[in-house]
Amino acid sequence: MAASYLNEKTPVPTPDRVPSGRASSHGDSTDNNNNYNKERNLDLAKADSKVVQPPKDEVEADPFAHLPEREAKILKDQVYTPDSNVGMATLYRYASRNDLIIIAVSAVCAIASGAALPLMTVIFGNLQGTFQDYFTPGTKMTYEGFTSQLGSMVLYFVYLAIGEFVTSYVATVGFIYTGEHISAKIRTHYLESCMKQNIGFFDKLGAGEVTTRITADTNLIQEGISEKVGLTLAAVATFVAAFIIGFVSFWKLTLILLSTVVALMLCMGTGSRFIVRYSRQNIAAYAQGGSVAEEVISSVRNAIAFGTQDRLAKQYDSHLIRAEIFGFKLKSTLGVMVAGMMTILYLNYGLAFWMGSRFLVSGEVTLSKVLIVMMSVMIGAFNLGNVAPNIQAFTTALGAAAKIYSTIDRLSPIDPSSEEGIKSEHVRGTIRLERIKHVYPSRPEVVVMNDVSLTIPAGKTTALVGASGSGKSTIIGLVERFYTPIEGAVYLDDVDITKLNLRWLRQQISLVSQEPTLFSTTIYNNIRHGLIGTKWENESPEKQQERIHDAAKMANAHDFITSLPEGYETNVGERGFLLSGGQKQRIAIARAVVSDPKILLLDEATSALDTKSEGVVQAALEVAAEGRTTITIAHRLSTIRDAHNIVVMTEGRIVEQGTHDELLEKRGAYYNLVTAQAIAAVNEMTAEEEEAIDQEQTEALIRKASTRNKESGNGAVPEDPEDDIRAKLQRSQSQQSASSMALAGRETEAQKKHGLWTLIKVIASFNREEWKLMLIGLFFSAICGCGNPTQAVFFAKLISALSVPVTEETIPHIQSEASFWSLMYLMLAIVMFIAFVSQGVVFSKCSERLIHRVRDKSFRSMLRQDVEFFDLDENSAGALTSFLSTETTHVAGLSGSTLGTLIMVFTTLIAACVVALSIGWKLALVCIATMPIVIGCGFFRFWMLAHYQRRAKRAYSGSASYASEAITAIRTVAALTREDDVLNQYKASLAVQQRSSLISVLKSSLLYAASQSFMFLAFALGFWYGGTLIAKYEYNMFQFFIVFSSVIFGAQSAGSVFSFAPDMGKAVESSRELKTLFDRKPVVDTWAANGDKLEAVDGSIEFRDVHFRYPTRPEQPVLRGLNLSISPGQYVALVGASGCGKSTTIALLERFYDPLAGGIFIDGKEISSLNVNEYRSFIALVSQEPTLYQGTIRENILLGAPHEVTDEQIHFACKEANIFDFILSMPDGFNTVVGSKGALLSGGQKQRIAIARALVRDPKILLLDEATSALDSESEHVVQAALDKAAKGRTTIAVAHRLSTIQKADIIYVFDQGRIVEQGTHSELMKRNGRYAELVNLQSLEKHG
Repeated sequence: MAASYLNEKTPVPTPDRVPSGRASSHGDSTDNNNNYNKERNLDLAKADSKVVQPPKDEVEADPFAHLPEREAKILKDQVYTPDSNVGMATLYRYASRNDLIIIAVSAVCAIASGAALPLMTVIFGNLQGTFQDYFTPGTKMTYEGFTSQLGSMVLYFVYLAIGEFVTSYVATVGFIYTGEHISAKIRTHYLESCMKQNIGFFDKLGAGEVTTRITADTNLIQEGISEKVGLTLAAVATFVAAFIIGFVSFWKLTLILLSTVVALMLCMGTGSRFIVRYSRQNIAAYAQGGSVAEEVISSVRNAIAFGTQDRLAKQYDSHLIRAEIFGFKLKSTLGVMVAGMMTILYLNYGLAFWMGSRFLVSGEVTLSKVLIVMMSVMIGAFNLGNVAPNIQAFTTALGAAAKIYSTIDRLSPIDPSSEEGIKSEHVRGTIRLERIKHVYPSRPEVVVMNDVSLTIPAGKTTALVGASGSGKSTIIGLVERFYTPIEGAVYLDDVDITKLNLRWLRQQISLVSQEPTLFSTTIYNNIRHGLIGTKWENESPEKQQERIHDAAKMANAHDFITSLPEGYETNVGERGFLLSGGQKQRIAIARAVVSDPKILLLDEATSALDTKSEGVVQAALEVAAEGRTTITIAHRLSTIRDAHNIVVMTEGRIVEQGTHDELLEKRGAYYNLVTAQAIAAVNEMTAEEEEAIDQEQTEALIRKASTRNKESGNGAVPEDPEDDIRAKLQRSQSQQSASSMALAGRETEAQKKHGLWTLIKVIASFNREEWKLMLIGLFFSAICGCGNPTQAVFFAKLISALSVPVTEETIPHIQSEASFWSLMYLMLAIVMFIAFVSQGVVFSKCSERLIHRVRDKSFRSMLRQDVEFFDLDENSAGALTSFLSTETTHVAGLSGSTLGTLIMVFTTLIAACVVALSIGWKLALVCIATMPIVIGCGFFRFWMLAHYQRRAKRAYSGSASYASEAITAIRTVAALTREDDVLNQYKASLAVQQRSSLISVLKSSLLYAASQSFMFLAFALGFWYGGTLIAKYEYNMFQFFIVFSSVIFGAQSAGSVFSFAPDMGKAVESSRELKTLFDRKPVVDTWAANGDKLEAVDGSIEFRDVHFRYPTRPEQPVLRGLNLSISPGQYVALVGASGCGKSTTIALLERFYDPLAGGIFIDGKEISSLNVNEYRSFIALVSQEPTLYQGTIRENILLGAPHEVTDEQIHFACKEANIFDFILSMPDGFNTVVGSKGALLSGGQKQRIAIARALVRDPKILLLDEATSALDSESEHVVQAALDKAAKGRTTIAVAHRLSTIQKADIIYVFDQGRIVEQGTHSELMKRNGRYAELVNLQSLEKHG
C-alpha cells in the first residue's frame, strides 16, 4: 500500500550511500558515482543523524511554523481535525423519534423498578409490627385478624415481584435496543465520514487508529448508552426512594444513619482512586512486556535462528516482575475496600439498633419503624455504590464520542462524495504538471518536490525513475488528487484538476500499485469493483461478465482463474493471501483495465515479483497500456526500456528525460542507475556472434509483438509457472509423490479434551510454592463466611429483646440487652475487617504470582515451538500477544481467590442451614427450599450483565473487520471510487446484526428480569409460612427471625458474592488453551538436550533427495527431490522464480522444518540427529526483513553472540558490516536507541546492523535470504559490499532475486519447481544459454541491439 512505502522513504535522501565511496566490491559501477557521492557526503552525515534523534518534547509545537502562511494553510487543511464538544445530549444526536419515545418509556420503567426495592422494607417492617401486636398481651389482634393482615402483606410482596419483573424487562430491552440502534447509526456516519476524508488525514491517523475507533470506541459509546443508563437510573431511584421512606418513617434515625452513606462513599472513593492509579501502572508495566513479546513473536524465525529465546524470555520476565508488584497493590487495595464495605455494613446494624433502642424506650418510635429505616438506609447506601462503575462507562463513552464526532464533523478539503466541479464530455488524457512544489502534510519538514514541470502526452507511456524518496510516487498521488500541492497545479487536458469533479476525475484514472490490494470477496467481484462509477456499472450481468472476462484475458489472468476449482467465484480471502503475488497483481491489472480508463498509473506494479512472474505481469501491462496515457514507476529499469519518455528524478527535481537510448548516450544519472543494475555480460563472444544472436532476439521480439496484435493478448505471452494449477491437481490425485506418501504417514494433532480436574491441577501447579499462604487465605475465607449467620443470631436477639412492651420495669432490661448486642455487632465488624483484609491480601499475592508464572511459562512455551506452529493462521503475532496479555489474566479466575469465594459461600450456606434447622426446622426447610432461587437471582443478575457486554462486543466484530479492511485500503477504495459501495455493504451487515441481536436480547432479558423479581416471591413464601406457624403459637418471634434472616439473607449475600468473583467460565477456557500450549511438543524441540554435540564444523553441506511441503499447505509440493552439495568455504547462490524453493532450502538448513523425505547432511552427519541448539550456533542468517528489537544498537548486535564477546569483536563485526563509521557518527554511538522494530533507522542501516549481528557469532555457515531485495539501488550497493566482505572464508549460501548481486559466486544453482535444473559459475551458465541466461536477459538492461 502506498501509505506504507511512503513512510519507508522517510529517511532523508537515502543516507546509505555514505560509505559506498569507500568500500564496494563492485568498483567499476561505483566509480562513476564517486564524485557525485563526495559532494553529498557532507550533508548526508547530518541527514543520517537526523533520522535517529529522538524528538524533543515539543508536544504541541506547530509543525508548520517554518513554512510561509499560505503553504502552511494548505497543509493544515489536509490534516487538521476540529475538536467536537460532546455532552450527554450529543451522544443521542442520531436518535430517531421512535428511539426517543422508547428511551422515555424505558427510563420511567427503570425508575419504577428501582423504587420498588425500598418499598419491600416497608412491608417487612409492617409485618414485624403485626407479629409484635399478635404476641403482645392486651392488643385486640385475633387469629383471624392476624391471618388476614398477613395475607394482604404477603400479596403486596407478590405484586411487587410482578411489577419489578415487568418494569426491569421493559427498561433493559428498551435501553439495549436503542443503544444498538444509535451506535449503529454512529458507526455508519463515522465510516461515511472516513470515506469522504482526504488521504493526508489517514497518513496522520494510521489505519489502525481508524479500526480502533470503529470497533472499540463505538463499543464504548454503545456501553454508555445501553443498559447501563437503565441501571444507573434504577440505582439512583432506589437511593432516593429509600431515603424518602426513611425520612417519612422516622427522620431522626434516618439522619443519624446517613453517616453510613458518607462512610461508604469515602471507602469506595479512596479505594477506587488507588485502584485506578495502580491499574494504570500495572497496565503500563505490562505494556512494555507486551511490546517485547510482540516484537519477538512477530520475528520469531530470527529468535529461533540465533537461539536467543532464553535471553528474550528473561527480558520479558523483567517487565513481568514490575507488573506483578503493581498488580499485587491493585488487588490488595480491592480486598481492603471490600473489607471496609463489609465493616461499615455491620457497624450500621449496631448503630441503628443502639440508637433505635434509645428512641424506642423514650417512646418516640415503634420497632417496626426502626426496622424500616435501618433496612432502607442499607439498601439505599449500597445502591449508590452501584452508580460509580457506571459513571465511568459514561465518561469513557463521552471521551470516545468526542474523538468519533470530531471525525464525523470534519469537512474534507478533497471530498470525493461532493457533486461540485466540471465533468467534461471528452477526455484526451494529456497531463501537465506546472511548477509543482509539494510537501506531505504528515512530514512538513521535508520538501518532496520542488519546482517540477512535466508534460505527459496523451496515449503515450511515460516512465519515472530515480532513487527511493525522489518523488516518483508523489506525482501519482498528485494526479489522483490524493494531495494538494502547496504551489503549482496539475492540468488534465489544460483544465486545472482542482476545478474538475473529484469522483469523475478518479473514474478516468486507473491505478495499479506496488502492493495490490484485493478485498475479501470473489475474484469476479474484485474485478467488478473497477466498473464502479463507469457507464457499465448498471449494465446487464451478461455484459458485465463479458467485460470482466475480456479484462482478465488482457491482464493474462483468465487462464489461471479458470483453472482454479471455483473459477471466478474463488474467494480471495482477506487481502488476497490465498494467491501468489503475480496472480494478485494480474487481478489488480484486470480491475484497472476493465473500465477502459483513459489514464493508467502503474506504481512499481512489478517490484514485488520475481523475474519470471514479472515477465508475465509486464507483458500484461504492455498490452494494457496500449493507446492510453500511462505513467509507470519502476525500480527495475528493465521494465521501462520501451517507454516513450523516461523521466529521471533526484530529490524532488527532474534531472533528465528522453528515451532509453538517448539517456544512455548522455551518460548521466540514468546511465549510472543502469550500470548499477547491469549484469556483467559474458564478453567471450566475437562481435559477429553477438550480432547474430542479437538479430535472432530482435526477430523473436518482432514476432511476439505481431502475434500479440493479432490475437489481442492471448498469443505469445510468457507463461507463469504457478498458473498450471489443473495439471498439478490431477497429478496429485493419480500418482502419489514421495512427499505425499510421507505426509499421509504423519497423523494430525488430535485436540485433547481436558477434564476440569486436570485443568485445576495445571493451575494449582503454578501456585505450589504458596500453599501455606493459600491455607491461611482459606481459613480467613471460612471466617468471612460465618459472618452472615452470626449476624442473623444478633438480629433475631435484638428484635426479640426490643419487641417487649415498654414499661418502667422492662426499660433497664431492654437497654442492657440492646447495648450488649449492639457491641457484639461492633466486635463482629472488627473480626470481619481483619478476616476480609487478610484473605484479600493473601489471595492477591497468590494470584499475581500465578499470573506472572503463567505468562512467563506461556511465553517460553511459545518460543519453544518450531516455525510450523507460527505458520498456522490462528497463531499470528497479534493473536499470541493478546493471548499473553488477556488469556493469562483470566486464569486467575480459577486460582485461590475463587477458591476463597467458594469456601465463603459454602460456609455461609452451611452455617445458615445448621443454625436455622437447630432453631426451627419446619420453617427452615421451607426457606431452604427457596435458597437455590435466591442464590440463582444473585448469580444470574451479574452473569447477565457481563453477558450483555460480551454480546455487544462480539456482535460487531464481523462488520468491524469489513470496515477496517476498507479503511486500511483507503487509497485503493478512493482510486476505485468505491466509497458508496463500501458504505452500502456495511449498512447491510449492520442491519443483519441488529435483527439477530434484538431477538437474543428479548430472550436473555427475561432471565435478567426474573433474577430481579424472584427475590420478592421467596420473601413472600417465608413470611406467609412463618406467619402461619406464629399464628398457631408454634414459633415465637425470636425463632422466626433467626430462621428467616439466616437463610434468606444468607442466600442473598451468597448470591451477591459472585459479583466479586472473576469469571470462571473464561478461566476454564483459558486454562484449556494453556494446557494445550504447554503439552505441545514441537518436532524440532529447542528444549531437548538429546542429539549429538558438534565440536567443530568444516561447512560441507549436502542435500540428498529432499522432498518437502509446508505443513500449512500440504497440497503444494515445494521441494521435489532436491540434490545439492556445497564444499567448505564456497560462496553458493540459489536463483530461480518465486515459489521454486530457494527460501525453503534456507529454512530447512536452519532446521525450521524437517524434510518429509530425504536428508540434509553437514560434514556427513544428518542434521536431524544433531542437537539443534548446538547445530544452530554454527549458522548465521540474514533475512529479507532485518529484525531489530527495542534497545540500543549494541544490545541488538550482542543478541547474535551465543556466548560472551569482547568490545573488539563487536567493533570488528561492525567494520566488516560497513556500519562502524555510521554508528560512531551517531551522538550516542553504540548506545543509540533503535526504536521499536528498529523504526528510527533506514532500511539499509538496519540491514547492516543485522549483518553485524550475524558476524558477531563468527559463523561457519552464513545464510543470506534475499538480504538486499528490500533496498533501493543505492543502499543495495553498500549492503552488498558488506555481504561480500562477510562471506570471505565461510560457507555462504545466498538467495537472490537480483542476479547482479551474485555474479561472483563460486557456483550458482538454478532452481525450478523444487529441483535444480542448472549449476555452474556465472560465465559457464551464460554460455549454456539455458534457464539462467534467460533469467539474466530478462533482468538485463543492455542498450537495445
